[in-house]
Amino acid sequence: MNTRMIGAGIFGIVGVAILLSLGTWQIKRLAWKESLIAQIEARIHNEPVAVPETPVESRDRYTPVLAHGRFTGESVDVLSSQREAGPGMQVIEVLETDTGRRLLVDRGYVPEAQRDGLVLVSQDVTVTGNLDWPDETDSFTPAPDMGRGLWFARDPAPIAAVLNAEPFLIIASSDSAAVSPLMTMPMNTVSIKNDHLEYAMTWFMLAAVWAVMTFALVWRMRRSTV
Repeated sequence: MNTRMIGAGIFGIVGVAILLSLGTWQIKRLAWKESLIAQIEARIHNEPVAVPETPVESRDRYTPVLAHGRFTGESVDVLSSQREAGPGMQVIEVLETDTGRRLLVDRGYVPEAQRDGLVLVSQDVTVTGNLDWPDETDSFTPAPDMGRGLWFARDPAPIAAVLNAEPFLIIASSDSAAVSPLMTMPMNTVSIKNDHLEYAMTWFMLAAVWAVMTFALVWRMRRSTV
């Protein structure tokens, strides 16, 4: 066996090992993600409690809560889309509680064509939902259009700063003041990406292809030397 064959064999083995390790890592991520989704599913359907005085994301995210007060009419729209309804807005409005807290409530979705006809009426309301700190921004997210009150991601901290509210969201599952065409969008795990199995299969298939190609290359090199 000459040096070229040895080098090709080593290169092939290393490549297969790397691809297999990537696939194995994705399998481990799959188990972690499935466990996380199960934990979230278990938590979001618990009995609602009062909104904690100082919510902490690591401890309170997804916690079901109940709040009573009145909507102030102060709101922002977040560009959104629903598969069956098309483009529209997520309406985030300030709820002023009986104790004077100002909470941000994601009241749900309204189709773009019907947004102008939606009147946000200040009134007493009871809201149940789940606490959340969405992380939807990246380097490509446009800056909000402050003149129109239009945002391109649910980003609690800056929205709270603009509306003078606490920096987290209550994702409403029930809103006693909701009127058509506003549709509450209860929290669920559908939006949590779990494509680790597909990635794992891709890496394993690439490992198999790499192994076959390495074997074929070494075989050809061996025959050429005979």
